[in-house]
Formats: sequence, C-alpha cells, structure tokens
Amino acid sequence: MNKLLRITTISDSLAGLLKGQLRFLNQYYEVVGVASDTGSLQEVSEREGIRVVNLPMERDINLWKDCISLIRMIRLIRYEKPYIVHANTPKGSLLGMLASWLCNVPIRIYTVTGLRFETVGGNLKRLLIMMEKITCACATKVIPEGDGVKNTLLKNKITKKPLKKILNGNINGIDTAYFDPALYSEEDKKLLREKLNIEEKDFVFIYIGRLVKDKGINELVAAFSKLKSDNVQFRDNGNSTAISSSSIPKLLLIGRLEQKLDPLLPETWEKIQTDPNIIFVGYQEDVRPFLAISDVLAFPSYREGFPNVVMQAGAMGLPSIVTNINGCNEIIIEGKNGVIIPPKDKEALFGAMKYIMKYPAERRKMAEAARPLIVSRYEQQAVWNALLEEYRSLETALEKEKAEKSV
Repeated sequence: MNKLLRITTISDSLAGLLKGQLRFLNQYYEVVGVASDTGSLQEVSEREGIRVVNLPMERDINLWKDCISLIRMIRLIRYEKPYIVHANTPKGSLLGMLASWLCNVPIRIYTVTGLRFETVGGNLKRLLIMMEKITCACATKVIPEGDGVKNTLLKNKITKKPLKKILNGNINGIDTAYFDPALYSEEDKKLLREKLNIEEKDFVFIYIGRLVKDKGINELVAAFSKLKSDNVQFRDNGNSTAISSSSIPKLLLIGRLEQKLDPLLPETWEKIQTDPNIIFVGYQEDVRPFLAISDVLAFPSYREGFPNVVMQAGAMGLPSIVTNINGCNEIIIEGKNGVIIPPKDKEALFGAMKYIMKYPAERRKMAEAARPLIVSRYEQQAVWNALLEEYRSLETALEKEKAEKSV
C-alpha cells in the first residue's frame, strides 16, 4: 500500500476541509496527515483513523520560521518516504511541494484554492504570485478547485501545467445527508429562535465565516443597517406585495472575529455589538441549526476558492446572495438559486437584500432549486471517488513512464 501525505498549514484546515475524505482514502493508501497543530490534530487522528504529524508552520510570511518549517518538512518526507504528497492551503502547499520536490517524491499534487494575491497590490502581490509560481513549479500535478481559480492561474501566468478541476469543483464536496433541512423539526427551530430572540415572522439573513474585511463584513453590516433605516419590513405570506410592520430583518453572524490580520472598521464592530437585530454567536461547530432557522445566506466575500458555506446553505435549502468571484459564481446561478452582485459594493448588496425580502415568491423559487442543484453537482462521495480516480490515473501514468524508460 503506497503512502500518502496530506498537508495543510494548520490542523483546523485538515479537520474541516478534508473531513471524512482522509478516512475514505485510508482504505486505499497509508494516509498521514501533516499540519501545524492548532488543537484539533488529535481529533483528526481519532475521527479519520489516520496517523498525524504536528509540523509547526506560520500562516503569515516569516522567512526565518518558514525556513525552519521547510527543513522539518524535508526531514519528515525523507523519513516517511511517501509515494504521493498532496497539499492544500497556501503556506502548507509551498513548503510541502518544495520539500517533496527536493526529496524527489514521485507524485506531488497541489490543489489551488483561494488566491490571496487577488486582493492585494504592490510588492506583496508580486511576492504572493512568486510563491504560487514556485509551488506550482514543484508540483507534478496542479488541480484548481474550480474554473474561476483555473482562469486566474492562467491569466496571471502562474503555471503552464495542464489544469483540470475534480468533477464539478470543490475540495471535499458536501455530505447532503448531513446537511439536510429535514433533520430539524419545527419545534427544534422554534427553540433556537426563542434562544436568539428571533420571532417566527422575522426575516433572517445569515453569514458564516471569519469576521474580517476580506469577507465583506463591512459592506454586509452597512447594507443591513440601511435596510433598517429605510424601514424595509416584509412578510412572506405568499403575496409579494404584503408588508408587515411587525416583521423585522435580522442578521445572524457565525464565525471567529479576527481583528489582528484583517480588521473590521471600528464602526462595523460597534454596530455588531450594539444593534439588537445583529446576532453574533461566534464560532459554531455545527452550523446546521442556524441555517435551518434562516431565510437567505449573505456571503459578500472579496475572494474565495470554492466556498463550502455556500454549498452548505444550498443543501439546507437556502438561496444565497454572493459576490461575482471564484467559486461563488460557479455554485450560484443568477436567479436560479441565488443572486450574484459585484464585490465591495454595499449598494448592490443592499439592493439584493431588499429584493429578496420584497419578492418572497422569487425567494421561494430559488430556495426550492437550491438543494437539488447541490445534490446533483457536489455530492461528497462522488467527489471522493473522482479524486481517488485521479490518484490512480497519476500512478498508472507514472508506472507506464517507468516501464518505457526501462525498455
């Protein structure tokens, strides 16, 4: 059985992005998970049934620490002697691909997700592009997470290697049996609404993700505040023109506040803390109950690879308001299962939020289409099978090449 190293920068990514996939692949390979332990590495080992290695890595650029991490990665790969190294997330991928190239690992796979250089400029952008070029150059196979990522790689001349996404895109697909609105009864939803002080007639926008500038939180809070100041209050009773003064929009925010690297505007954070109709519940291990009581996902991110949360919301029967960026514009079809707006445009976001409240018949139509679209395109088992097929194809091609050289 060949050995497979799966590398992410931090263990939270290994735990979240690859949940279930590692256990599946461990049936066919000896899988070893490698990441900097942020407290979840042992959980990954126990849940996935694999061996794990804590290899400290910095998410930010730190030349001295990055060199130390690279040396550790080289030592690890020399010791483990893997046949395949497959890396995700920027820093883990750079170090993993460079080290496995130096150690001459036969198959080196880099799955490209969100590209940070898209939202920065100057010397930092040039540095990030150079890092992507090095990572891709060291890989024997580059897999873009979606068509948007593929087009960005080509546009910026990052690599000349053939680029093809796995199935319809995304790293891990989605377990649609787990993300299923039928799992939550009306009583379950009523209890959670009461806990959060949400009336049944209230209209709930939900956001899930890190609370940082690049996720569009400043625009989201500003647009929501405008909904309130303009007294936008609508009721879904089957009549698209019905208005109820007692129906109040609510904004449910789920995720970690990260004010160090990419801080929110002070006025945004103040509104989150003081507006009684903005409900901030922090990070939640299980987001399904919150999706079950919501009406629409609002996800105005500046950049993504292929966002899991948009698929999760769709599987739970929610339409989404997303920005016209990589991944989001592949999952969402305008007017079919959501609305697409330009990034960094709070007026467009406000317009979309107002529209989706004002026309409940349109929202219901999009909600009805949301889950079937996800099930048909991103079912998790199909994504895993397609990835396994890609591994097998690369192994076959390599063995064929070796045989031809030996003749």
